[in-house]
Amino acid sequence: MKRPAAWFAAAVLFAGVSYAADDTPAWLREAAEIQTPKYAASASAVVLMNEESLAVEESGRIITTTRYAVRILTEAGKSAAAAHKVYITGTGKVREIRAWTILQSGTVKKYAKERVLDVALVENDVYNEVRAKLLSGSGDADAGAVFGYEAVLEDHAMFLQSEWLFQGHRPVVLSRYSVSLPEGWRAESVTFNSEPLEPRIAANKWTWEMRDLKAIYTGELASPGVMALAPRIAVTFVPAVGAKTGSARAFTKWPEVSRWLAELTDQQAVSSPALDKKAMELTAGAKTGMEKAEAIARFVQSVNYVSIQTGVGRGGGYRPHTAAAVFAKSYGDCKDKANLMRTMLKTIGVDAFLTAIYSGDRTYVREAWASPQQFNHMIVAVRMKEGDAAAMVPETKLGRLLMFDPTDPYTPFGYLPEHEQDSFALLVAPEGGDLVRMPVSTPTANRLQRQTEVVLGELGDITATVQEVSTGEAAASARRLFRRSSASAYRKIMEQWVTAGVKGANVTRLDPTDSPGEFKLDIAFSAAQYGQSMQRKLLVFKPVVVSRRDAMRFTAMTRRYPIILNSEAYTEVVRVKLPAGFKVDEKPKNANVETAFGKYRATFESKDGELLFTRSMEVRTTTVPASEYPKVRDFYRRVQAAEGEPVVLVRQ
Repeated sequence: MKRPAAWFAAAVLFAGVSYAADDTPAWLREAAEIQTPKYAASASAVVLMNEESLAVEESGRIITTTRYAVRILTEAGKSAAAAHKVYITGTGKVREIRAWTILQSGTVKKYAKERVLDVALVENDVYNEVRAKLLSGSGDADAGAVFGYEAVLEDHAMFLQSEWLFQGHRPVVLSRYSVSLPEGWRAESVTFNSEPLEPRIAANKWTWEMRDLKAIYTGELASPGVMALAPRIAVTFVPAVGAKTGSARAFTKWPEVSRWLAELTDQQAVSSPALDKKAMELTAGAKTGMEKAEAIARFVQSVNYVSIQTGVGRGGGYRPHTAAAVFAKSYGDCKDKANLMRTMLKTIGVDAFLTAIYSGDRTYVREAWASPQQFNHMIVAVRMKEGDAAAMVPETKLGRLLMFDPTDPYTPFGYLPEHEQDSFALLVAPEGGDLVRMPVSTPTANRLQRQTEVVLGELGDITATVQEVSTGEAAASARRLFRRSSASAYRKIMEQWVTAGVKGANVTRLDPTDSPGEFKLDIAFSAAQYGQSMQRKLLVFKPVVVSRRDAMRFTAMTRRYPIILNSEAYTEVVRVKLPAGFKVDEKPKNANVETAFGKYRATFESKDGELLFTRSMEVRTTTVPASEYPKVRDFYRRVQAAEGEPVVLVRQ
């Protein structure tokens, strides 16, 4: 369409203000010219280039240059138009961030440095020296626009090691990581979540590159997270013989990492008379080492979680405050609470060791790369000569150890949170602790037991009581919901659960009981129409009155990623008192389903005017390959089918 001259003049004026022809870097313009294939509707943006280049100096100083370009595909992808650079205030700084948006018309929007925000990286810390520079271009990034930024970070490295994640969940055209090292140095890398990737080496520069990475779809039920799926590399910078690297460290074996952590942490196991007195008071009535440790564990769990991170770039992120200080103030972060617990245990003659772990992804820590950078959390390993528990590691160089997370307020002593099970963790000891595999709870350690009593009226009305007792992770899950909810919110959640199976139910009693070893729930309700009456001659109802609150439904026909199953055991006995004058005419067939990862059994029996329905299920912790997804889907489909069959009563 022909435009009027006035419009053209205005466009030129606008371009003179916004268009940064001399400033837009060539790499960004080249990225914007890349033709990409048509992506699935779920892809809201595509990363055209993600490049990070490190220049490592002998002193340990590292200059990192980042270049990033992303094309927005849909309205939902506008949030991808953002620059983000993390730094540590004590040792590093962001020299500059420059950013541009190239609109589909070709107009370029350049962002002034005043648009850059400086924010705390961890929101739940009172103070943390780890911060980030942010700049958002989402307001200009309509579909078809390309946003890019370039950032330069200067830092004095604590470790001569680094990691690079080639992608997040979005598709990527080009992802590149390079390291330039001093003369005589070399780089050693390990590849995770992909086939081994060899670097290109030229003039003491190592470069790893991947292209055309497909999007990682994270919407599948019980699937691994992005960090467990996206390709990444871990790189160690190996100095030349005799090189002086200042305080920067490189590790080759796990005992070296353990000893280094012990150097930072052992000097912080400082007690006080008040702390010693408290430890003795807590354990005065305990008879065994297990009972003593449990009493102290409960106390440390009650200490408030507050994080104040200083000196992070000089080891502060790994060094706890003294146990005496944490006890006096009654707050601390994960390493503070772990250090407090081991110090209190030492007072009563029980040995314990700090243990570094990654919280949130049991597959993240890999044995092939010895580095403290693989951990984000600290727990405790308690040496136990007697007793047994789900979280016991029976054999290590440091003895028989019971693992415990004092930061988790919902998981009692003797158990380990589900997301930390089956992961690698590092025992911290001056003699050099090992990387050990965390224990996995058996299904019966995470059991939910339920008794349901139902009185069924001849018109289909019911009154019912449900009594539950849960232990292990089942109890932790129930406890978490209870403690995080207000009384009114918790009641609403429970009412929604009941009415999902019994429409129009009126909850008349709700009595949760939270104790250290188990969680109990006693609930009563009634409903005018649960069963379906047919001319008062037939009465149809389902014996599964209320469902399991965490029941899984695998309905998709195909699967891309592995299925993560966690240990659980469930048993229920439902006793239905039938209305006078009725007998069972049809009842479901008994079910017995067994697979390599789980088993399920359901039985139906009618006797003396009652229907007795029992069901039980056990699933063990495992990761099932996507190729075997049909077996998982079929297992849960058969369970659902067995529990969905109705009972038919007939008037005698």
